[in-house]
Amino acid sequence: MKTFQKPLTSGEEAEQCRLLREGTPAEARRAKEILIERNLRLVAHIAKKYQNTDEDMEDLISIGCIGLIKAIDTFDDKKGRLATYACRCIDNELLMLLRGKKKISREVSLFEPIGQDKEGNEIHLVDVIEQQQPDIIENMELSGNIKKLFRLLDEVLTDREKEILVLRYGLSGAPEATQSQIGEKLGISRSYVSRIEKKALQKLRDKFE
Repeated sequence: MKTFQKPLTSGEEAEQCRLLREGTPAEARRAKEILIERNLRLVAHIAKKYQNTDEDMEDLISIGCIGLIKAIDTFDDKKGRLATYACRCIDNELLMLLRGKKKISREVSLFEPIGQDKEGNEIHLVDVIEQQQPDIIENMELSGNIKKLFRLLDEVLTDREKEILVLRYGLSGAPEATQSQIGEKLGISRSYVSRIEKKALQKLRDKFE
């Protein structure tokens, strides 16, 4: 794989975003080119997540670049770094590609004749499959979100908040506990448990977004 240029510093990125917004047409065009070139490393990094999906890496990078360009076109530099926003756009573009191909593949395979019945009528795979096929892409997303959740439990919550969520939702493998049961265990009121639970969930939700 080709060697990509180093990412822009925050100051360099801010200047290119300014030129993209306020520069002359030539300056804006060049600024966009620089923002694309200096974020190709990010595209390649995200594309690697999907390298085991039978897609050519160059194709994945090409699709990822579409997401990067969309990110640059819609980015508001007053809301943080471009890379953070671009990650979501690139990832979404790649997921759309894989979901689209998965859907086509599934439609072809399900309606392809696989034999005949006793009367000579064609039998299709869709006729004999009763349960839904597992969604590999959704499973990948779920797995990633679960890993992220457990990381955030340690990173953003206090020990008390983490303990209550672990007990409340059975994250330790134990049965889920009610707020009253948790209150009795920790020596606090049920309403206090409820307030801590809501606060902890909001903190996790904010970090996920």
